[in-house]
Amino acid sequence: MTTWTEFAAAEPALAAAARERFAVRKHATMATLRADGSPRISGTEVEFDERGLVLGSMSGALKARDLQRDPRVAVHSPTVDPAGEGGADWPGEAKVAGVARELPGEHEGGAHVFVVELTEVVVTDLDGGLRITSWHPGRGVEVRHRS
Repeated sequence: MTTWTEFAAAEPALAAAARERFAVRKHATMATLRADGSPRISGTEVEFDERGLVLGSMSGALKARDLQRDPRVAVHSPTVDPAGEGGADWPGEAKVAGVARELPGEHEGGAHVFVVELTEVVVTDLDGGLRITSWHPGRGVEVRHRS
């Protein structure tokens, strides 16, 4: 697995683009797996700091229990409505996936704090069409275009 810090050191331009997309609004969307394997979508806040890509959760929240049982997670950046003619000024969006590891210790109000080890980072934007820039450990950055 790769930490956000390792990823950002190896791919600074893509890391900056992803962080920029996560910064457009406060609340992102997180997908976890319920005990029966079905998906759960929850709102979350994402923080990037010296620990890496950090997710928090209120004490006892279902999404925290999901991650304690099965740490696989995907997080989608906040989105904004396309602006400009035909959405030409759309800033794009980012997605990350990986494994969430809970940080031990006492956190304010009994909150759960998780750091995500990455298996995927994707930034989607417009470049005369749809441009999908993705990164996976061991494969590096790949760019695909759709018209």
